[in-house]
Amino acid sequence: MNQKFEKKLSILGRSRSTYLNYIRHLAKIALHFKCIPTELDEDQLTDYLNLVQEEHKTPSESYFKFTIYGLRLLFKIEGIKPIDMGLPSIKKDKKLPVVLSKEEIWRLLNAPDLLKHRILIGLLYGCGLRCFESRNVRLRDLDFDRKMLHVYQGKGKKDRYVPLSEHLIRGLKKYIGAENPVDWVFNGQPLENRKGGDFDSRYSQKGVQWAVRQAAKKAGIVKHVNVHTLRHTYATHLLEDGTDIVTLKGLLGHESIETTMIYLHVAQSGRVKPFSPLDTLFAEYCPVVCNPSGK
Repeated sequence: MNQKFEKKLSILGRSRSTYLNYIRHLAKIALHFKCIPTELDEDQLTDYLNLVQEEHKTPSESYFKFTIYGLRLLFKIEGIKPIDMGLPSIKKDKKLPVVLSKEEIWRLLNAPDLLKHRILIGLLYGCGLRCFESRNVRLRDLDFDRKMLHVYQGKGKKDRYVPLSEHLIRGLKKYIGAENPVDWVFNGQPLENRKGGDFDSRYSQKGVQWAVRQAAKKAGIVKHVNVHTLRHTYATHLLEDGTDIVTLKGLLGHESIETTMIYLHVAQSGRVKPFSPLDTLFAEYCPVVCNPSGK
């Protein structure tokens, strides 16, 4: 079952971390009942899901969601209709992303002591990269002459090109000259790769996450900041700077324009930027306080 499951996820373009997440939840079900999940009936699954909801009442309910996602895919592989097993549908959260201001981004970029971390954050924000995409950047993907970055095999196994800022190019050249990376731009501690007998020397996912969290803390940013926050901020700032939604979709590597359109609800763009009525109220009734120059 394990190999079949992994192959199916690979065909669907899902990452290995997604595979491990699904398998972990399915393994817990198997240990709970001491049999594989496909041998369970609807009542047993309902009891287990109710137990999961009671034990993992988190704001995002991610544990419950991944349990459902893992079961759905397993049943699909085995030719069992999820609806016949009474699996509930999962509604997508309608939360708007956290976005940093340009002033906060500037503080974040200047916070790390290590040049490596400053360049890493610069790539995440300046190119709108996902965490695994930043780890996968190779020296050969950097085209300094054309000022482009080749994002190789991003989400959904899709390639895309994104512009490289001249400021980032200068930083990358300085970093490469100092660190002398051979293949991956960001190297980490060599870890044994379970798929084969070789070694994966890329910077780890936890390393990237730690670098961003530490920078946000040092910069004094009180908003909840993670790696994906920089991608959200990249998209929002591009919209506010005049990039159209179709172009943004391509830069982000989104499959559907619907996914990209969430940033229209966050970006302060358009002919007149949104403002608070308090601004016009104070401007009208206390112009001296609001604008001492009188202009």
